[in-house]
Amino acid sequence: MTGAGATASRPPARTLVAARAGQATAGLSRLLGRGDGTVIGGRMSLWVDPDALARLGAGRWVSLVSGTNGKTTTTRLLTAALGLRGPVATNPQGSNLPPGLVAGLGRAEPGAAAALEVDEAWLGAVADALRPATLTLLNLSRDQLDRVAEVRRLADRWRAVVGAHPDAQVIANADDPLVVWAAIPAPSVTWVGAGQPWTEDATGCPACGGRIGWSDGVWACSGCAFARPEPDVWIEGDDVVTAAGARHRLSLGLPGRANRANAAMAAVTAARAGIGLEEALAAMAATVTVDGRYRQVAVGDSRARLLLAKNPAGWVEVFDMLAPPPGPVVVVINARIADGRDPSWLWDVPFERLAGRRVAASGERSRDLAVRLDYAEVEHVRIPDPVEAIGAVGPGPVDVAANYTALRDLDARLRGRPAWRPRRWPRRPWPSRPRSSAAMPSAALPSATGSPAAPARPGPGLSGGTDVASGVSPWPR
Repeated sequence: MTGAGATASRPPARTLVAARAGQATAGLSRLLGRGDGTVIGGRMSLWVDPDALARLGAGRWVSLVSGTNGKTTTTRLLTAALGLRGPVATNPQGSNLPPGLVAGLGRAEPGAAAALEVDEAWLGAVADALRPATLTLLNLSRDQLDRVAEVRRLADRWRAVVGAHPDAQVIANADDPLVVWAAIPAPSVTWVGAGQPWTEDATGCPACGGRIGWSDGVWACSGCAFARPEPDVWIEGDDVVTAAGARHRLSLGLPGRANRANAAMAAVTAARAGIGLEEALAAMAATVTVDGRYRQVAVGDSRARLLLAKNPAGWVEVFDMLAPPPGPVVVVINARIADGRDPSWLWDVPFERLAGRRVAASGERSRDLAVRLDYAEVEHVRIPDPVEAIGAVGPGPVDVAANYTALRDLDARLRGRPAWRPRRWPRRPWPSRPRSSAAMPSAALPSATGSPAAPARPGPGLSGGTDVASGVSPWPR
């Protein structure tokens, strides 16, 4: 496996110094309990050598994986498959911006193949630096609206990236119209029928502005010839099927339809490196957790299973992974930079599907979540601390669905590691001449994040928006 147009070589001395400086910085971060140190280490490397990404990637067979959902898992599965041929460079813990990529490449031996996940908005800059052999395009949907442009514009940017790298082989999801639009300019495309249950962001045709219609999973524009391409590989139940008629069994240790799709995309990408589909899928079977996701851990007399759900499209997939009702669920929501500061996406999630379960709203934005659950008429309690929330809805198995930083911090906490906390600057008093809390309606009292408290809903028994600060379960055991 060799990089597109690259020749294996040792990086320049400045780049090697940059990599060592980054590793030392990351080690210091871990020693001080400030986190894994991947990002700060990568930033240090780029400060020493601004061209470190391109220089560390030279001479490698590089595969870039991008999409709104599934990047980290697909990259982990691809890494397992590529590992059959030797060492693989990859970026750890979903660090998919340039500092994380530099950190992953800096700790790998020169010439090793690289499987790297890349943030959707950074795909162009990273592809220009690394000249990838393959581009794996998973899906596009709304996510982090305060940071990433409207999803149609993102598809146009991907299309420009594909056109600028004609030597890259593209593996694309044929069931996502926006991905298809982006991938069409590529001279070499392998279409994978990976599925796309969430269609709300792909109702308008990117070619003519007409309306895209869906029928039995097949889509087409009503105003032009833009339509789903015939897939070269697709999923049927637990099998990966090729257009030639071959069937390969998926025996994954990861749950859900989405992970079967991720495995198919990873296997087809590995095939471009000369690894057979059967061999690649077998190598993925041992993967049972991905950076804390799907991990099961004892919390008191409960057993929590950690799931990532960071946007409406991801939630649609997670609903199918939850234990059947009335299995309890803890939903943990933060709204930091890595999550997106705007939590309005909660209103696009069909939380009505949680009805009939014991549900706890948790996390730094638990009040926002509690309001949404109240409008969905889902009985719940609000317990900001996720560990207390797990204990409250237990005992026994508990599914914990959390967005990015909430999952990362909870996983670290349950492993006994310090969780990173954002720096909080002193705030000006609000309002400038506050009334007493007794004179202010409880529903108007602001949370620490400025969001209103969940409105009270009268009625017998447990009602939406109930606060349980003690962590004692309100449900009979």
